[in-house]
Amino acid sequence: MDHAPRTRRFAGGLIALASSSLLLTGCVPNAAPESAASIAVTASDADCAVEQHEATSGTVTFTVQNDGTQVNEFYVLGSNELTIVGEVENIAPGASRDLTVQVGPGDYFTSCKPGMIGAGVGQAPFTVTGDAIETSPEDDAVIAQYVAYVKAQTEELVPQVQSFVDAYQAGDDAEAKRLFPLARVSYERIEPTAEQFGDLDPKIDYRKPGADEEGLEFTGFHRIEMDLWHDEAVANGDYTGDPDLTPLTPEQRTELGDRLVADITELKDSVASPDFALTLADITEGAKGLLDEIAAPDGKLPGEENEFAHTDLYDFTANVEGAQVAFETVRQIAEANGEEQLTADIERRFDDMLALLATYGSYEDGFVSYDTVDDAARNELAAKLGALSEPMSRLTAAVVQA
Repeated sequence: MDHAPRTRRFAGGLIALASSSLLLTGCVPNAAPESAASIAVTASDADCAVEQHEATSGTVTFTVQNDGTQVNEFYVLGSNELTIVGEVENIAPGASRDLTVQVGPGDYFTSCKPGMIGAGVGQAPFTVTGDAIETSPEDDAVIAQYVAYVKAQTEELVPQVQSFVDAYQAGDDAEAKRLFPLARVSYERIEPTAEQFGDLDPKIDYRKPGADEEGLEFTGFHRIEMDLWHDEAVANGDYTGDPDLTPLTPEQRTELGDRLVADITELKDSVASPDFALTLADITEGAKGLLDEIAAPDGKLPGEENEFAHTDLYDFTANVEGAQVAFETVRQIAEANGEEQLTADIERRFDDMLALLATYGSYEDGFVSYDTVDDAARNELAAKLGALSEPMSRLTAAVVQA
């Protein structure tokens, strides 16, 4: 796809120029400019010590020394703590690699990920001051940033699901119920990507009606949900007499849990493959798809997604967060194409949507059970979602221009 050059002056924004051998923008050499500010980072198995937490807008090089025992990676994150705006990976123990970024004024975060799996360590604020900078958003660089985000989410997903499955297989139902919605968060942020890998999404996240309709074995998150919340499933008259209502034996729990971990691991490996690729349209349409999932007849807004656990507000929030990350990743391209009014509208709608969701709880403190959210409150959620979905439906046209 050919595009005319797009140059825009951004008050904020962090554009990855090069991460060691990984070139993220075609117009910038791998070597850091001589004028680049240099910041030392010491990565270890438990920390991520950044020499300084402020920089002036312009080109900055982070020199990451891995003093730990595991391969490591270093991230610069956006203000939402999710968008990956620069990364360098595969830093071997004892080795050093550089991440060079061009920074505009704003608030960011730095983090390391020892073992390149699980949650990051040593996350800390990083502030950029000074004047706006001019950047030329490149399609390949933007796509690479989003792919890095998807990879990071799958890397976090594997241990989250493993902890949930461990509790389930051990018969600790109270802990498994607590972990169930949290284990799903990273998956719900990137679900449209998972749907690209054939039968992985059906294995991982199909509800029983969907599995039955397509003649598939009922496995994954929602099979475990049905077993954990057995009384709620029995009370749901739709499943009266269904053999899946029979409580699973410890052996069956072990088999079911192991399959979920294996499927999640396969997803992580598929995303990490050199053959994994996305387009700009995949990113923007995926963002729209995340919002559509909420309002679907069998989705979060009607309360059908987690019909026994009633943890839909966790999924709802994760879907919105995932859509927001996709939007923020492509935003500069849309603005370079003259769509500043559209992006400002979308940003405002995301803020409104997330602020409303925050009134129902948080991942840390828990969300209210969705069956306690009355029709009036659900209508308010629907109105905010509709107000966001409308401008988001125009994002692809704003970004993907011939």
